[in-house]
Amino acid sequence: MPAETEARRIVVIEDEPDLARALEFNLRAAGFEVHLASTGREGLRLASLLAPALVTLDLMLPDLAGTDVCRALRAAPATRAVPIIVVSARADEIDRVVLFELGVDDYVAKPFSTRELVLRVLALLRRTSVPPPAPSALRLGLLELDPSGHRARVEGRLVALTLIEFRLLHALTSAEGEVRTREQLAADVWQGRMPAGSRTIDTHIKGLRQKLGPAGVYIRTLRGVGYRFAV
Repeated sequence: MPAETEARRIVVIEDEPDLARALEFNLRAAGFEVHLASTGREGLRLASLLAPALVTLDLMLPDLAGTDVCRALRAAPATRAVPIIVVSARADEIDRVVLFELGVDDYVAKPFSTRELVLRVLALLRRTSVPPPAPSALRLGLLELDPSGHRARVEGRLVALTLIEFRLLHALTSAEGEVRTREQLAADVWQGRMPAGSRTIDTHIKGLRQKLGPAGVYIRTLRGVGYRFAV
């Protein structure tokens, strides 16, 4: 069954051989089909070719910066919605904020337990593989939102949103005009796994408004409180 195979396929982009083998062993033990890449370019090639359910990505690679690999994954139609877990020794908050802004779904700092990583992979796939029940399409002024297809259109034009941006937009539109605090949005979008502080939410809101163009004005800021969506 090709769809079932893709649902259990993971691309691991890691240049430390011992760690790559440990990740491969533990993920295979959990029932996943694992493909290893020791460079950013090879990881991008495998991700494009294999359509994996998830990618784990080291930031320190011999040929490309991990942030550039992340940007490339999010820019390519074939991998735009593939969940990404970054695995890196660079654990300061600035790095984490930048990564979430780029569309990373989770972050694990080295050194880490391979058991913890497997549990995070399983939790992330549960969140991303079971879409919440929703109408096939919602029309909200200039915006048309298709929750089941993870698509958004403004004036009929398809808007290229990352997975995080789409979740954020869906959370706002689902609130039916009510205000959502930053903490509520973090729970909706990241299940509370975002860095502390409001910068990540605010940055995503800014980028989302820009991408929505004329429909961006529907996202209203209530200073000191949060955001709401109102046509």
